[in-house]
Amino acid sequence: MRYSLLINVVRISLFIFAGTAQAQQTNLGTETPAQLTRMAEVCRLSEDYQQGITRARQAIQKAMEQNDLTEVTKAYTVLTNILANTKQYALLKKTSDTTMLFAQKAKTSTAMAYALYIQAVLYNTIDNAELAASYCYKSLKAEEQAPDPYIAGKTYYLLYALNSRWDHIENVNTYARKATENALRASDYNLLSNCYTARSVAAEYNYQQSGSTEQRDSILYFLERVEELYRLHPEGIAKKTFGIACINIADYQLKYFQGSEKAKAAAIHYANLARETLKDATGGQEVLASSLGILSMLAMQEKNFLQAENYLLEAYHLMTDLETPYYYTLVNIATSLTSLYEQTGNYTRALEFQKKVTLYNSKLFSEKQALNAQKLEIQYETEKKNNELLMLKQSEKYNRMQKYLYSGIAAISVLGLIFMFRSYHFRLRYSLQREKQLHLEKQEAELQMKLEKEEQSRLKAEQELLEMQQQQLQKEMMASQLQLDHKREMLLQLKEKLNDNGQVNINKIWNEELSLDDDFEDVKLQIQRVHPEFFSQLNEKALQKLTPLDLKLCAYLHLKIDTKKIAQMLHIEPKSVRMSRYRIKQKLGLGKDEDLNLFLQQLG
Repeated sequence: MRYSLLINVVRISLFIFAGTAQAQQTNLGTETPAQLTRMAEVCRLSEDYQQGITRARQAIQKAMEQNDLTEVTKAYTVLTNILANTKQYALLKKTSDTTMLFAQKAKTSTAMAYALYIQAVLYNTIDNAELAASYCYKSLKAEEQAPDPYIAGKTYYLLYALNSRWDHIENVNTYARKATENALRASDYNLLSNCYTARSVAAEYNYQQSGSTEQRDSILYFLERVEELYRLHPEGIAKKTFGIACINIADYQLKYFQGSEKAKAAAIHYANLARETLKDATGGQEVLASSLGILSMLAMQEKNFLQAENYLLEAYHLMTDLETPYYYTLVNIATSLTSLYEQTGNYTRALEFQKKVTLYNSKLFSEKQALNAQKLEIQYETEKKNNELLMLKQSEKYNRMQKYLYSGIAAISVLGLIFMFRSYHFRLRYSLQREKQLHLEKQEAELQMKLEKEEQSRLKAEQELLEMQQQQLQKEMMASQLQLDHKREMLLQLKEKLNDNGQVNINKIWNEELSLDDDFEDVKLQIQRVHPEFFSQLNEKALQKLTPLDLKLCAYLHLKIDTKKIAQMLHIEPKSVRMSRYRIKQKLGLGKDEDLNLFLQQLG
């Protein structure tokens, strides 16, 4: 029940892309585009999205009148972020493309950094994390040309969020730290608060990996920095941001100090603090519901079922009163109420809320399906547009190559005409010289024919001599073959006689072993010629002692002799060779997937 209402400590901070929260109390119509953009961001953070859209459009209009396209890009960045927060995917893609268009027209590194960042937001929204990270890196590269700590902080924060999704601990620490450094330089307290929350998440990753109490204490240290900032700059930090930090502190106390009365008191304090902070806030109802979830859980531990029920019902009514309910939170609340009523024996109410769990799960599934359909549509449109751009680039490249080709053909044609004119005069002079040369060549050809006839006669005599020598060699080879056949037949007869008598010929076995050793010495000599230390290194690497037969088999394998040939040479079956290979791999300590042949080749 404990985690049924809590907003996950790691994930809750991933979707808060902070900006300044310093509202400008000026009369409408006198604000600069930059002031209107900041006011739109304040509205976004407080979840007053309609007012945020209005302010962003006013900023765009004024910046257009002043022909300040960089400020237009910044205003579109806020507008696109609002569309991402409200899941208006159809408009999100168009607005992000418009942002990029104005950034390209502005021709400033700052505008391009903002536009590339909002492309990363787009792809993060439609769950394409790889492309989101790619655009983050591009944004940071553009920002290096015109340093802007605010957009750098937001970009590093998004990279932190992406890597926390992948559980890449090293990058989580790196990007959370860089986001904090840039937020400090930008003096943006809301962004800084979220960065401190990110640092606490990184510290929790470190603690789970190392178990260090220093890392565990760092989790609370960074969250307390958020509380300190809120006390010093309440107008610069969104209430929801502070409420999330309070929920995370309460969860930290209960998670790592279970059974401690001090931790329990701290959890109650921060849950109530989040509840009090967000009570009259425009947004943050899901965070408020989380605080009520913590309080209900603690009441359940004290067996105060009535108070636990009141907390859960308050959270339930809070969610159902929203124009667009958070079905995921409603499922958790209804599940907790079902469990509570089952424990108190009120099965009628338990059944009632169990039905609501089913209903809200169905609506949650339908909502996810609809959102996924919109995401897929955006992905399709994005891929379609990218393909069209690729085709245009290829077409442009083809046209350029075609132009070069035509120019080349024209140049070659001119050169060809010049060459043909000059070659005509050259051929005329050449024909006269050729007539004289042909006469000389005719005489030379007649002389050459005589020499060739003489050479043919000499070659014919040599060929006859070679044929005689070849016939002699064939006779000698036939004699040797007959002698080998005779010896083979004699050995077969000896074998049959021994089998008939049923006696074992010790001398024969001894001679075969000597022959085996002699063969091995020959192979060993070949190995030592290539790599003198082959056998000594092989014995050093072996976990068990290698027999002479093992060493011999290793030598054959090193010489790239196949299994069948080795079996013939060793007078054993191929199956025995394969078993010996497996035994040698074990003695050498090689893994199942490691190749013995490759190991022996590398050793040589």
